[in-house]
Amino acid sequence: MVCKLIIQKAKTLLQKFKDNLSAIDMTTGKPWKKLLLFTVPLLIGNMFQQMYSTADAIILGRFVGDYALGAVGSSIPIFFLIIVLLMGIAVGAGIMVSQYFGAKKREELSQTIGAALMLTTVMGLFMMIAAPFATRPLLMLMDTPEEVLEDAVLYMNILMWGVLGMAYFNILSGILRGLGDALSPLIYLAITSVLNILLNLLFIPVLGWGVWGAAIGTVFAQGLTSILCFRRLMKMRDVFELSFKYLKPKKEYVTQVLKLGIPTGASQAIFAIAMMVVQPLVNSFGPMFLAVNIIVMRIDGFVMMPNFSFGNAMTVYAGQNVGANRMDRITPGAKECAYMAVGTSIAIVTILLLFGRHIAGLFTQTEEVIDMAMRMIRILAIGYVIFSLNMVLSGVIRGAGDAMTPLALSIINTVGIRVPTAYLFVHLLGTPESLFYSLLAGWIAITLLTAVAYKVGRWRKMGLVKKDETLEQ
Repeated sequence: MVCKLIIQKAKTLLQKFKDNLSAIDMTTGKPWKKLLLFTVPLLIGNMFQQMYSTADAIILGRFVGDYALGAVGSSIPIFFLIIVLLMGIAVGAGIMVSQYFGAKKREELSQTIGAALMLTTVMGLFMMIAAPFATRPLLMLMDTPEEVLEDAVLYMNILMWGVLGMAYFNILSGILRGLGDALSPLIYLAITSVLNILLNLLFIPVLGWGVWGAAIGTVFAQGLTSILCFRRLMKMRDVFELSFKYLKPKKEYVTQVLKLGIPTGASQAIFAIAMMVVQPLVNSFGPMFLAVNIIVMRIDGFVMMPNFSFGNAMTVYAGQNVGANRMDRITPGAKECAYMAVGTSIAIVTILLLFGRHIAGLFTQTEEVIDMAMRMIRILAIGYVIFSLNMVLSGVIRGAGDAMTPLALSIINTVGIRVPTAYLFVHLLGTPESLFYSLLAGWIAITLLTAVAYKVGRWRKMGLVKKDETLEQ
């Protein structure tokens, strides 16, 4: 009897926990509490996602070698470039979902979700078929060292053959978060992250599949996560519909998703192209530095997680409040979110500076690689804190429906600062550190530009739902 009561109490507490974190309405209540409730599961989910990509690198570095790390590192800019449009569609759909959800407009919400799913399907299939033909030429164009070229091509092609799973996960998790549900993607990422790590331990050290095994594990994990996200979405049909008529989307919704998504995707594409343009500089320092670069980027992924999590939370927060015509809540929310983001970033950077050598040592036993990785991390440290402000402010701008301003700022920063400084610093200093100084300069510049754009306030007039439409609800 006692055991039965304990189990029942546990079920009640779990349900209460899920109710508090699922479908969060950010148009009421204290901004910082709603943002924190939304950000915590989002942050943990991002941690799990980063965890299994990092596990790939650790297992490869430990059981295959530094060249395997270099193969993965050299393929990342190309992979990122190929999938940015899918990421843009997910962001555009998430903005529309959050605004229509905030305005309680069921028909528009249903049309948006249907349009986003169909666009993702079409684009994902196209990329799955076409992208593998471009991988080798692009890798050769970037002067990828011969020692890692074949493994890099193999890794990229397997990821692209399984890109639909990643595409659906991006769009479905974006829709769920737009509806205020950051908990479900967290749970699914936790499950698939553990599974991915177990598969890597089977495929790489036991079966000896190397880079091939790492790619297969990632594809399988992303596919499973997308299936779980779709199941969760189907249980939220009290706020939207998903019948056949919505899977034949209306032109205006497709156009709006693309209007918001393409600038976001283009902004990311510019960043990816910049990575590709700079990659020959990275490659010029040899295969050993490729291993250093992938280690720093994997550590960077963990340090950046709070920044991206608070930025995504701010996008949803701004979208819901713009949709509900609660513009008075946005500035206080942005300030409170900025305090949380900067404080979290300072804490994580402090830990990184204190224990960075031990973290880098998880990837490799080569002391030269560890020493060089730590030098790069120290250069970037202050940039992480500064960049946290950029993510919060750009989250407001995107959430309000202004996708063009971040695109313009990205072009200015990448073309005018990031790429030129990389080549200039390498030419003047001739050291690997030059690349990370240029990255730091780019982060500082984009943060200053975004702060100016936020202050100018063009985003305040970009909402999808007009004031009189909202008042009718």
